[in-house]
Amino acid sequence: MLGEECNGVEIRFAGKKRITIYALCLAAAIAGMAGTASARQARPAVEPQASSNAHAVLTPDKGKFRILLDGHEVGSEEFEIAPSGGAWMARGATSAHVPGGAEFKASGQLKLSADGLPIHYDWSAQVQKKAIGAVDFKNGTAKCAASVGTGSPILKDFIFKSPRIAVLDNNLYYQYALLAQIYDWQAGGKQTFPVLIPQDMTPGNVTVESLGQQQVGNASYETLRVSTSDLQIMLYVDSNHHLVRLEVPSSKVVVERE
Repeated sequence: MLGEECNGVEIRFAGKKRITIYALCLAAAIAGMAGTASARQARPAVEPQASSNAHAVLTPDKGKFRILLDGHEVGSEEFEIAPSGGAWMARGATSAHVPGGAEFKASGQLKLSADGLPIHYDWSAQVQKKAIGAVDFKNGTAKCAASVGTGSPILKDFIFKSPRIAVLDNNLYYQYALLAQIYDWQAGGKQTFPVLIPQDMTPGNVTVESLGQQQVGNASYETLRVSTSDLQIMLYVDSNHHLVRLEVPSSKVVVERE
């Protein structure tokens, strides 16, 4: 897939290969029915929709998410989205332990332009071995590098049809908070984003659709449905479009703000 245009690989959330390598991590729980990319037949990608609000500015956010699996708390993530010089920096760090699986940690730091375009991303993840990686984004090209333990670096380039790429890495939920911010709320409707999962070096696409106000408990939130061919994720955001709650109904996963 080196230098290959991303026309047909569906997004996956850590499929069977990652379960084998890293035991059961939360990303595998989110995977649900998603298989490995190699098991799929290529399909034409949906052309990404251009934002009608190209100068939209990200908004600062900071907090902590509780990660629940089947109603039981299994971990947490601390995150911050804030301006940094002439750009923006979004950081998150997750620590979790799924019953019957290994404890894992993940962290990611994403530099973005003010209108939400990714510039550079650094990540690390650890279960039995530590893995690290980085991605440089420029004009719709993502140059990825990753290494596990003392192994040799793996290098891959991915070319997308749009520079408006959503980074949705394994076990880092603040990146869905960013997705909710770069969604064009004024245009509404279904919007398709090219996606990169850096830890898996996997490209794909997601469709994001506004469902309007929905009731969750005693509160009402603006709701986004994030869809792939395998999976639906519900995002509930407040009046500032800050993520309050994430649900994966098929996997009984809930991520909620403390």
